[in-house]
Amino acid sequence: KNKFSARTLARLRSSAHQSGMAETEVLSLVQNDSDSTRKLPSNLEAEAAFLGAVLIDNRVLEELQTPIRPDQFFEPLHQRIFERALTLLERNATASPVTLRPYFEADEALKELGGPSYLAKLTANGAGLLAPRELAQQIYDLALLRELVSVGRGLVEGALDTSEEVDPMDRISQAEADLFQVAEGAATGKEASSFREAALEAIKMVESAMNSGGGLSGKTSGLDSLDRKTSVLHNSLLIILAGRPGMGKTSLATNIAFNCAEAHLQWQQDGGDHNYGAPAAFFSLEMSADQLATRILAEQAEISSEALRSGKMSRDDFQRLSFASQKLAELPLFIDDTPALTIGALRTRARRLKRRHDIGLIVVDYLQLLQGSGRANDNRVNEISEISRGLKTLAKELSVPVIALSQLSRAVEQREDKRPRLSDLRESGSIEQDADMVWFVYREDYYLESIKPDFPTENSTPEAIEKYRDWEEKFEAIKNRASVNVAKQRHGSTGQVPLHFQSEFTKFTSPNLKDYSDWGYE
Repeated sequence: KNKFSARTLARLRSSAHQSGMAETEVLSLVQNDSDSTRKLPSNLEAEAAFLGAVLIDNRVLEELQTPIRPDQFFEPLHQRIFERALTLLERNATASPVTLRPYFEADEALKELGGPSYLAKLTANGAGLLAPRELAQQIYDLALLRELVSVGRGLVEGALDTSEEVDPMDRISQAEADLFQVAEGAATGKEASSFREAALEAIKMVESAMNSGGGLSGKTSGLDSLDRKTSVLHNSLLIILAGRPGMGKTSLATNIAFNCAEAHLQWQQDGGDHNYGAPAAFFSLEMSADQLATRILAEQAEISSEALRSGKMSRDDFQRLSFASQKLAELPLFIDDTPALTIGALRTRARRLKRRHDIGLIVVDYLQLLQGSGRANDNRVNEISEISRGLKTLAKELSVPVIALSQLSRAVEQREDKRPRLSDLRESGSIEQDADMVWFVYREDYYLESIKPDFPTENSTPEAIEKYRDWEEKFEAIKNRASVNVAKQRHGSTGQVPLHFQSEFTKFTSPNLKDYSDWGYE
């Protein structure tokens, strides 16, 4: 009985009462089961042989295909020996029984095995040098199996514990998250990085940007003017793309997702030193998958969505559509149109897509249609805060950029200047706080078209004719011009980015201008 907690004992007694069994019978069954499963997967001989190989020839570690961490050894003493060996190697020193001896002379566990002479025993026969890679792989695999056991135990304990509010979906989501971490080989959690490690990663990123010739070190949006301003889409970033209805948020998001996926497909087909694309996942909570596919087909075939839906196309249009559909058939773009997703369910589905298809970009359309955990339903602001934090966590967990579309408040429509501001982000200031970048898409011609004067007739006054001509001249000057205001960027400057918008195809492209000053941009 001393091996069980008070809560477990109470639960066992309850089970015994319900089943009509004696309490001692239940405890005996559980005890026998515990004894049979107590030993965790491990191979101490393999650990010792691998350590011996490392201490004989430090270069063994350089040739490993499987990265081994100290905590993946089962025996705590082996963990400490390997950790100390790594420390010596990082200092460009030699790791051997002689150099390790001063660090373990007072180690109690080592004394039980014969003292410092145990270090010499590890290198006695050199058997580990015959297959160090296989030994490392076995140590790694057994560590993952132990993590699976840990996840399984946690799942069982969580399922049996009904003392708190029961939420099976949360527990399923947590279990899947734990399994994803095991699959990534990081079930014990990511360890803190030293500044040296972080600096090396930063230098690699800068070197990648320099070698690319175009200053790109992440995933491309496919829009040169936007890439120039934001230095492309980097991993772990949460990007909020916001705008009023009719501005083209979804169109811009689908363009970016398509361009990123297309760049990856092109790299797979043609090869090259740099891959600026990635498989993309589009979570569409507003539009169905076929509606979104129709929009993308219209964009790429340059046929209006209206013509696609009505079937009023010429033979040339149909040929372009057929060619575009064949091109898109192999595109690594995955659409999930499940409605009313919770932030937990979205993260579960994203982890699954990451595991199966190695997605490198996630788009969510749109943030306000997501639901929280249900604990903050009485407070929409708190729920939106939970969702924005969840999206940022997802970006870091999967190490991918996440673009989340967001609505803006109606306050924009009440102002004379319709350009969005950060204060217009709807329902929660936490969206601005959690985001690494905030983009506002804006089209002046949309608002100008809404105040279009009546077309002049032969009965129109000279003032009415002049008013229409002034409007027409101004509209032609700004027609199809759009801009993205980078209102927040943690790692760069803010400012306006010019884009060209083909409204009939709902397609954004970069303007063909060497100097943006023609559009009023620096």
